[in-house]
Amino acid sequence: MAHTKNHDYHILNPSIYPFLGAASAFVMLLGMVIWFHEGPIWVTLIGLAGVLYTMYGWWAEMIREAREGDHTPVVRIGLRYGFILFIMSEVMFFSAWFWTFFKHALYPMAEGYPYVMGSWPPEGIEPFNPWQLPLVNTLILLLSGAAVTWAHHALVHKNDRRALIQGLSLAIVLGVLFTIFQAVEYAEASFSFSGNIYGATFFMATGFHGFHVIIGTIFLTVCLIRAIRGDFTPEQHVGFEAAAWYWHFVDVVWLFLFGAIYIWGS
Repeated sequence: MAHTKNHDYHILNPSIYPFLGAASAFVMLLGMVIWFHEGPIWVTLIGLAGVLYTMYGWWAEMIREAREGDHTPVVRIGLRYGFILFIMSEVMFFSAWFWTFFKHALYPMAEGYPYVMGSWPPEGIEPFNPWQLPLVNTLILLLSGAAVTWAHHALVHKNDRRALIQGLSLAIVLGVLFTIFQAVEYAEASFSFSGNIYGATFFMATGFHGFHVIIGTIFLTVCLIRAIRGDFTPEQHVGFEAAAWYWHFVDVVWLFLFGAIYIWGS
């Protein structure tokens, strides 16, 4: 038969989502530029709505493909490689923030004197005590990563759906708790984002990490909903595997942030 499938690859049908996602991201970026120049925010919100719709529709389509059996072992390998490349791009993203932090920490310039060595942290800046709330947050995030590993082990090695759901639930609760404590820490900060290089690098690095924690928490929540619905099996669980990799990446980035910015940098 001419239309009989005799290969392990998944030939995708034409989709509007790549174009819609790119156009929505452009509109959102354009809207943010307008908003930053004291313009209206509605352009940004329109772009954001398009991005969220694209994410929901595209990923729902992928879940439907997996249920219909289109994600063969070969396709699943490709999905894993694609997500690994995504995580590598995230590594490069955070490397930029570490780079600027170490540059200013190792070669601090005195304010108003670009050729005179200053001090780090700059005078008047009181950094956080790393052994108080930052240490608590570190333990919370590590425990959350352990809960994800427990859930993954329960699914792959024991096919224990109850333990899978319990592990994911615990990881999500701890992720939310981390975000709350991060917000408390920001509220208690003795320095601000603007006016000093220490505050700018601190809030950019830890703030983007906090944003990734929120994304990862949503990622795990979607996996929890799918686990309750019975989507994952020991053989086919690429979505959950990607969420677990992403969450462990967030853990590792925080360990570097805790060691470099909170301990060494203070």
